Amino acid sequence: MTRRAFERCKSQHGAAVVEFAITLPLLLLLLLGIAEFGRMIYQYNSLLQASRDAVRYVAGKAWDSSLGMVKVDSLLELEAKSLAVYGRPGCGGGVAKDKAVADKAGCGNGEMAGGRCESGDEIVPCLTVGNVRVYPLGSDAVQSDHVRVSISYEFKPLLGGGIPALLGKAIPMNLTLVATTVMRGL
Repeated sequence: MTRRAFERCKSQHGAAVVEFAITLPLLLLLLLGIAEFGRMIYQYNSLLQASRDAVRYVAGKAWDSSLGMVKVDSLLELEAKSLAVYGRPGCGGGVAKDKAVADKAGCGNGEMAGGRCESGDEIVPCLTVGNVRVYPLGSDAVQSDHVRVSISYEFKPLLGGGIPALLGKAIPMNLTLVATTVMRGL
């Protein structure tokens, strides 16, 4: 090896470390973004499956053959909401007896079901029965033969609620996920 080639190799000695230090934050940011996107898709898929289960439950129980239409009473609506949130129809859905437990879970609104279900049993974290709507659907609300279950949920990323802006307000990263399913009464 000549002296000139040796000196050129010696001058490039720390270049790889500097290049790695520059690209590592970008690669980690990309990896984190991919993980957050996957988490969001997973939660949306869970909401969609919960919506399907709830509408299937309501469609099987809400058909009134004497009237020839779907009839959703308050008990059936509460059972469907509980099924969508907790995966079981008999949980109830009142306000928390101990608001501190719900706040500790990070939900902040103090809602959780009474009875057998507690905060932390939700299919998706911080999902409440208030996020679920169950109602008959048809050409006329009185003469309906379909049921709709709609779940609206605010997805919150793990790292912060927004991207800091140089000028003005931060850019919010929270997204509202809506899963809606319609089924004809059985």
